[in-house]
Amino acid sequence: MAVPVRTKSRRRQQLEEAALYPLDWVEERSGLVGALKYFLFRKVPGDISWGHTLGSATLTAFLVQAITGAILAMYYKPHPDTAYESIQYITNDVTLGWLVRGMHRWGASVFIILMFFHMARVFLYGAYKYPRELNWIIGALLLILGMFEGFTGYLLPWDQTAYWATVVGVNLQGTGPFLGPFLVNVLNGGAEIGVDTLSRFYSIHMLLLPGAIFALIGLHLWLVIRLGVTSQPWSPEAAGSGEPEEPRPAREGLVRPARSGGSE
Repeated sequence: MAVPVRTKSRRRQQLEEAALYPLDWVEERSGLVGALKYFLFRKVPGDISWGHTLGSATLTAFLVQAITGAILAMYYKPHPDTAYESIQYITNDVTLGWLVRGMHRWGASVFIILMFFHMARVFLYGAYKYPRELNWIIGALLLILGMFEGFTGYLLPWDQTAYWATVVGVNLQGTGPFLGPFLVNVLNGGAEIGVDTLSRFYSIHMLLLPGAIFALIGLHLWLVIRLGVTSQPWSPEAAGSGEPEEPRPAREGLVRPARSGGSE
C-alpha cells in the first residue's frame, strides 16, 4: 500500500526561505553559522558526567560578571571624592541596583570557586596530559588573572575596609623579588596609594584584565573543540571522539633512521 508523501506548500517554502535568508547571508560571508553548528553538535564521549559541566558553569559565571560589571560602570564614578557615594547611590537609589551589585560582588567568589573545581576535575581526570598541556597552562593563567581581577575590584568602593585591605595587598606585592617594587609603583601610580591609584585599579579591572580573560577563554574553547573532551579515567572510551588517539608524530631530525645491519 502506497503511503502518500506530504509536500510543503509554496507559501511555507517562501516563509522558510525568508526566515533563513539572514543566516544564509551571514554563513556565506563569514562561515560563523557552520562553526556554531560544529561547536554545538560536535561528538563527545558517551560517558560524560556532571563534572564536565564545571567549565560551562565557570564561563557562565564570568559572563554574569561581565554583564553586571558593565551595568555598574554606568553609575560608578572612579574618583576618591565620589566613589563611595556612587556605590551608595547604586545600592539604595538605582532600580534593582542592590541586586546587580550583589550579583557582581558575590559572583566574583562564585567565579573563582567554580574555576578551582573545574581545574580539580581536569587534574583528577588527567585532562592536563598530552596533547592538552597547553590548555592546562591557559587555564592556570585564567585562574591567576581571575584572582587579580578580584583584587583590583576590591578597592573600587573606596571605603575603609577596601582601602586598608588594598594597602596590605599592594605591600605584599612589593616584597616580591626583582619585579616587586615595580609592581607597587604601577599599581599605586606613585610611591603610595593616592588619587591616581583608584583610576589605575579601575582601568585594570574594567579594561585590561577582562580583555585578556576574554582572549584566553576564546583560545581555551578553541583547544577544547580541537582536541575533544576527556573521558573519565575509569572509562573504556578514549578521550575525544571515542576512538584511540593517534600516536605522537616523530619530529624530523630527532629520530635516527634504522641501520640496515651491523652495530657500532
